[in-house]
Amino acid sequence: MGIAQSAEAKAQVELIFKTLDTEGNGAIDAKEALAIAPGAWKEVVEAIAKDGKVNLAELKEALEKSPKSTLEAVALAGQKLRIQGCKEILTPEQLTLAFQLAEAGQLHLFKAWDEKAAKEHKPKDLMEALIACDKKYPGGLVAYIKKAKDLLASSKAGVNPFENYTPEVPHGKVLSFGDPSFLALEEAGLKEMKGAAFVLVAGGLGERLGYSGIKVALPVEITTMTCYLEFYINHILAFQELVNKELKDPVQLPFAIMTSGDTHDKTQKLLDDNKYFGMDKKQLTLVKQDKVPALSDNNASFALDSNDKFKLLTKPHGHGDVHLLLYQSGLATKWAESGVTWISFFQDTNGLVFNALPACLGVSKELDLDVNSLTVPRKPGEAVGAICKLVPTKEAKGKVKELTVNVEYNQLDALLKSTPVGGDAADEKTGFSPYPGNINVLVFKASSYSKILAKSHGVVPEFVNPKYADKEKTLFKKPTRLECMMQDYPRLCDEDKKVGFTSMQRWACFSAVKNKIADAKAKAAKTGFGECGCTGEADAYKVNRKKLEIIGVKISGDGKQVTMKDIPCSQGAKVTYTASFAPSLTDLKARFPNPGAVSISDKSSLVLEGDITIKSLDLDGALQVIASPGAKVTIEESKVQNDGHEFKEIDVSDTSIDEKFRIRGYTLDVKAEAKHVCDKAGTWVIKDGKATLVEEAKTTDEKKPE
Repeated sequence: MGIAQSAEAKAQVELIFKTLDTEGNGAIDAKEALAIAPGAWKEVVEAIAKDGKVNLAELKEALEKSPKSTLEAVALAGQKLRIQGCKEILTPEQLTLAFQLAEAGQLHLFKAWDEKAAKEHKPKDLMEALIACDKKYPGGLVAYIKKAKDLLASSKAGVNPFENYTPEVPHGKVLSFGDPSFLALEEAGLKEMKGAAFVLVAGGLGERLGYSGIKVALPVEITTMTCYLEFYINHILAFQELVNKELKDPVQLPFAIMTSGDTHDKTQKLLDDNKYFGMDKKQLTLVKQDKVPALSDNNASFALDSNDKFKLLTKPHGHGDVHLLLYQSGLATKWAESGVTWISFFQDTNGLVFNALPACLGVSKELDLDVNSLTVPRKPGEAVGAICKLVPTKEAKGKVKELTVNVEYNQLDALLKSTPVGGDAADEKTGFSPYPGNINVLVFKASSYSKILAKSHGVVPEFVNPKYADKEKTLFKKPTRLECMMQDYPRLCDEDKKVGFTSMQRWACFSAVKNKIADAKAKAAKTGFGECGCTGEADAYKVNRKKLEIIGVKISGDGKQVTMKDIPCSQGAKVTYTASFAPSLTDLKARFPNPGAVSISDKSSLVLEGDITIKSLDLDGALQVIASPGAKVTIEESKVQNDGHEFKEIDVSDTSIDEKFRIRGYTLDVKAEAKHVCDKAGTWVIKDGKATLVEEAKTTDEKKPE
């Protein structure tokens, strides 16, 4: 006898069969019966079907006797019947997916599917959202549910993903910004730029910053108000111009931006409003990330809105989706087949990244790396993931493969317990962990990347991180979801692929902008890094000062430590120059043929844009020099002294002040400045505070011989 003999199951069976007998003749079409039958019942239905019909009395009797007639099967049949009752308002595709989800255990989705809901077409609204998710996720939602159940079970059981591994220090290069080794690798990397492509991960809004817009629209600094997206495009175009000087056939360096539903339209508008900041539309592609269903329990039940049982709750799937999108869009393959050799990935508000990328490419070339992670020195205990080489234990050899991957900081100490130092400890010589800190800047070899994505269909390994509400891990504090991270791509690589890292000083390559002032105070107190608006701007000026100091200019690179709204940051000369002025440290050196004759005080502000050579300058104030395309400017024996620019602290709660200033805690007070705009093609000289067009460039007609 089946469990359907229980009172609860019997009542459900009675209701099901009463509903099925729509024509009152005690029979039902066999195809319709099979449609609502759970998998376990299909054999029973097929056994009693005659001439395309099923006698309901016979079916009921057979099911009551069948051991397959469990309470779960009865419940599934009931929900499938609800789905069948809405078939008139659903497309065949929606109906099929609804049945599949019911079979996969998502019965709660259909509990509210009644006659009233059907008349209002509410089930159709829910199915449209589910179909959208099903189409975007590789393998569809049934695959998503299966993965989620497996990962949730492992999470509940506390499975250690690294139990079969022993950590070792990974293969890579530790660079010191500006030294001869760095310069050689930077030069090598610039030669590789002819085959470079770039990917910006920009799916997030600035909510954590207290900014309602997209983060790439924020100014890197408020001296010039250049936004992050313009800043990045300027660098790519500067690299492009640099390599095209050496090429017979000019190239365009491809650029892709991963957006989300929150950022896509705003990113497109920012580009349109600014004519793509000078970039050819054909070389820039937006790829839009979609969300995945939120999960409410260990059974991977899709979460619904508490106030609307026909509204699916979704969450971001993580920035690892960038690999899926590059695969689905065909860009990864297209790039590899069109001559791209290296693909560089970077995040939305790290304005220092292009100081390091050329040298990073140089390391990738020298070491022939398939994957190269740009990293920074990491202090033990710091809340930053670390790049580790994971070697299979003796017992696990042949069962798991060797990996070089990022290990999240909350898993790191436990992993390192097996090493001789017994945990996350500092190297005695450097004071830093021997395992470099991940900053999510990656360089991939395009040829192997496209092949690996083709094999995985763009999917990188996923994880789940539920916040449990009880010790037994049976309840969630809030819905969770499957996630993936772009730095987990190396998990897809076979052991023959070379995975390594490039490390350099944090001040040279990494300064994230992601925290609002109140949160930045707490983070700075704990880690020393506020990672907010004011620290991002301070670090942008600092790296430019230190670069000038490295080449011999008289300037205080580090400046002095101050606090802005109780957040520690550096303060000194506000130096900013465009990528067209100097896209690399080598180019910067060429702009200052006699750096010892250039002196810049701490209170100064210096803005340089275009083809400018500085032979002699004594700056104690604010100076801005702009060389328009075709203008070649030389600054000779100039002394500039004025009151310059100052930051003026503001009340961050004053909503009449623009958010882009409130997230920093100040505005710019322009007291005085010297400004020279050399807007005609030709040779210019700036001397004693005056810009003179010495020789105007000849027109095309004037250059023609008589």
